[in-house]
Amino acid sequence: MADEGNGGTNDGVVMRIHKVRAEFVVAACDAELLGRKLPVGSQGGTVTVSSHFYGERRVSKEELLWALERATVANLLGPRVLKIAEEGGHIQRGGTTTLGGVPHAEIFAMPG
Repeated sequence: MADEGNGGTNDGVVMRIHKVRAEFVVAACDAELLGRKLPVGSQGGTVTVSSHFYGERRVSKEELLWALERATVANLLGPRVLKIAEEGGHIQRGGTTTLGGVPHAEIFAMPG
């Protein structure tokens, strides 16, 4: 199996950058998650992994890391994306949770 996080031009990661007032929001997920409905809550609810939020453009490891360096908020979904963020020092091992059984992390930059 090829290493999917080797910095090629297409690592199976999609990303969208949202600029909201002073916030630079990076939303990224493993590409194969787009369109999936993930179970949430105890009432049988679901959330759809939306290309409207996460984007459709595939990005390299380097592009994702570049965006995370500048992010004031990041929403990351999927094992591939979280591995890249961990290797880049943006999250710590074990510093994640799950959303519908899929590894998930949110990062907030706190002004110092």
